[in-house]
Amino acid sequence: MTSIGIGVIGMGWMGQTHSRSYTLIKDRFFDAEIEPRLVICADNVASRAEQAAERFGFECATTDWREVIAHPDVQAVNVTGPNGMHLEVNRAAARAGKHILCEKPVGRFPEETIESYQAAREAGVMTLVGYNYRWAPLVQYAQQLIQAGELGTITHYHGRFLNGYASNPHGFLSWRFLGEQGLGTLGDLMSHAIDMALMLNGPVTQLVSNRETFIRQRPIPTPGTGSHYDTATGDEEQGAVTNEDYVSALVHFENGSHGILESCRVINGSKCDMSFEIHGTKGALKWNFETMNEMLFQRRRDDNPAEDGYTILRTGPAHPYHQRFNPGWAVSLGYDDLKVIEAFRFLESVATGVPAEPGFEAAAKVARIQQAIMRSWDSGRWERVQGIDDA
Repeated sequence: MTSIGIGVIGMGWMGQTHSRSYTLIKDRFFDAEIEPRLVICADNVASRAEQAAERFGFECATTDWREVIAHPDVQAVNVTGPNGMHLEVNRAAARAGKHILCEKPVGRFPEETIESYQAAREAGVMTLVGYNYRWAPLVQYAQQLIQAGELGTITHYHGRFLNGYASNPHGFLSWRFLGEQGLGTLGDLMSHAIDMALMLNGPVTQLVSNRETFIRQRPIPTPGTGSHYDTATGDEEQGAVTNEDYVSALVHFENGSHGILESCRVINGSKCDMSFEIHGTKGALKWNFETMNEMLFQRRRDDNPAEDGYTILRTGPAHPYHQRFNPGWAVSLGYDDLKVIEAFRFLESVATGVPAEPGFEAAAKVARIQQAIMRSWDSGRWERVQGIDDA
């Protein structure tokens, strides 16, 4: 049994989700002989750190994230604090030789994400990024179908993340809405859509993009309380939203296909429409996280036009990872299950020394696309996407 000491930095909802995931690895991946040890957690709100330690079984808690990295029993650092912390924490963890699982987007801005990638590469540590939608069994199966040529030559890709978590104008002005703390929907939601596109359809070569901020003022929360999911109840002071609510881009892929990428955090109707449609010369696929346990799959049927349409595939033990959670067809998995898979893949890479995907290199590729999107905002033109190591 390989024991791996873990420190988690940032004990809000996402830090709690990651911590819970580690506690489930010995059960869901019992045969891997990996034993997560929750050593220390950190949060700038003392009561939240202490509650997390008691709730998840951390051996100690602190309000100073540096103590997590300095702890001699911590081998792997889990970064789930605000985006503004990511680069500083990632650099410090890499210098200390700690392996890093960081929530996207790994930095406030694309440049910081690339710096995190460079620091981890120079230190030779294992990394993973929280692009958790990758791990849905049917998404993993979609990748297998595409790689096996079942769709033929890919002609069109449509990826989007439409999530109305900020559609209420009375939602608090958390750090997510402040430009000095990072990008808006381009960093928060579009990063997932870009990563999925790269995973399924390969590199993007050029694009043209636009943006909009629809809700320009929000109520200011009391420090340490209220997340971007909470709403004001009174006449709180208003503050300016200084990053983008909406982003879209037309893209050209290296494989010759064309596509559309889109994200919005203030949309009504869609609750968590993280989805893709991918079309090829032999067939097509459609998947949406809102119904993550189903996928539409079409194989072109020239011999029988009457059946040349989409078939619903339902998740089951024949699809990657499903049987780790239950043995039944169409018995649904959920969001937290994807985070358990993610946490396992990270610890597996730490235990074996074999890098896992998506690591910081994958995040850097997303960052290069984000940079091209931002250049297009300024130029109003098509922009080329740089390689991750380009100057």
